Amino acid sequence: MLFFTQCFGAVLDLIHLRFQHYKAKRVFSAAGQLVCVVNPTHSLKYAPTRCAAVQTSTEQGVLPPCHHHEAVHDPQLVPCTCPLFSCPWEGHLEVVVSHLRQTHHINILQGAEIVFLATDMHLPAPTDWIIMHSCLGHQFLLVLRKQEKYEGHPQFFATMMLIGTPTQADNFTYRLELNRNQRRLKWEATPRSVLECVDSVISDGDCLVLNTSLAQLFSDNGSLAIRIAITTSKVHNAEAEI
Repeated sequence: MLFFTQCFGAVLDLIHLRFQHYKAKRVFSAAGQLVCVVNPTHSLKYAPTRCAAVQTSTEQGVLPPCHHHEAVHDPQLVPCTCPLFSCPWEGHLEVVVSHLRQTHHINILQGAEIVFLATDMHLPAPTDWIIMHSCLGHQFLLVLRKQEKYEGHPQFFATMMLIGTPTQADNFTYRLELNRNQRRLKWEATPRSVLECVDSVISDGDCLVLNTSLAQLFSDNGSLAIRIAITTSKVHNAEAEI
């Protein structure tokens, strides 16, 4: 009975996932855009001390030594950039992508324009949706987080992080667009480097921010579709328009 129950649950999950793929393809196939269905993951960490260490050394890409022990870290090493877990891994920036894919099983999608379809938006905070986006010879980390900045008032935060240095990030512009029921919301900005920590970007509000009622206007049966486009640009601007 236990074996049957587990198998039955797995089959239901597979059916649900295929149904989400079908809905996404039906909506976006006409535009010829790649669609990535992203299931939610409850955040298993909040490690502000690690983020604070990264934030204070963003421009140099250097981590200060840990105050809890006397060992001095290699200045070329960066911590795990995955916002979902308190991962002790450290490594060079060039191998961050392989770590995220192999250890955290984060999907990667290729193409200048894709559609990020986040499912189960009704789940309680904190919850994260995350994928990697390979484009223009670089890899980007797209994070959508449901989080309560004020008790009892959850909000959605979406941002794009370059898996690279802040100087490299300045060469790109990303656009997040929601479009449904004759309404359109667009956020365009320069991506931040993963060296700056996703938590600090969200706390600063330098990202697309949706309250619950606004997210519901653009959602379809609990799923939120976000069109993503990345271009090379030296222009720094950030705007949100409806």
